Amino acid sequence: MKLLYGMAALALSAAPLHADEFVRMVSGPAGGSWYPLGAKIMQVMEESVEGISTSNTSGGGVGNVKAVNAGDAEMGWSYGHTTANGYNGVGSFDKKQENVRHFATLYPSYFQTAVPADSDIQSYADMKDKNISPGQAGFTGTAFAESILEYYGFDFEDIKANGGTVSHASYTESVALMKDGHIDVYMAVTSMPQASFIELEQSPGIRFIGIPEDDLQKIMDANPGYIPGVMPAGVYESVKEETPTLGAVANIVISKDVPEEIVYEMCKAFWANHDTFAEVKGIWNRVKLESALDGVAIPVHPGAQRCYDELGVSG
Repeated sequence: MKLLYGMAALALSAAPLHADEFVRMVSGPAGGSWYPLGAKIMQVMEESVEGISTSNTSGGGVGNVKAVNAGDAEMGWSYGHTTANGYNGVGSFDKKQENVRHFATLYPSYFQTAVPADSDIQSYADMKDKNISPGQAGFTGTAFAESILEYYGFDFEDIKANGGTVSHASYTESVALMKDGHIDVYMAVTSMPQASFIELEQSPGIRFIGIPEDDLQKIMDANPGYIPGVMPAGVYESVKEETPTLGAVANIVISKDVPEEIVYEMCKAFWANHDTFAEVKGIWNRVKLESALDGVAIPVHPGAQRCYDELGVSG
């Protein structure tokens, strides 16, 4: 009996004082930049930070903020304006998402809208009875589409009432739907150029719908956090001249409940491996340490703040 008690005591003394902290990231859909970058980031975190295990799953800007707030994930990709809306419980959020904290500001993405090359659609105002794919439910692209269409005087329900359809499809699904003639409009907030649009340029052939300069500022005034953007000539084969659009700056948020020391170590590993992430997607070259606190409209996690203080970054 004494031996059994002794073995039990030895087993307890040999056990780790703390179990691994499980850090789950929600990133973006397959076919975009966020998902592969998220996978590499979490791989690096697990290899670099003692005491954590990680995972990465697909998601979208609005849903990711909700997931982190609810404790269904510890980290999530989103956009600055989406995060601010969530924290304050406005826009696409029906309650305040006060458990999210800022981890890092990343790079801008842009709202891109394509129609078949031979379409009679010339502006957003022409879409009120069309078949559209504005992005998956809970994705920032869908929120962008709603706000832009609202500016032009209609919403998703109006489209349906007018005989059109609204398909909340993924990038891959949207490509298939347009190739098969089932949608007239494909919208997404993403980096440029993006693979799904490149594929559609090859078949069936597309062109892009811009937002007139006169309308841009009015839409931005109604949607704080939106930024002006331009699709440069040549970014896609079909873009022959600069095309004005809207954008938003991507960021990563983290739960307030992740311990400060772990977030501090994660932040250091995140910035020490910048070149590794750039090998996954070239867009990462636009991520700059000096911009890590740009546009922050929610509290910064204390662990991240400590990291940035040491690295000399101010917001």
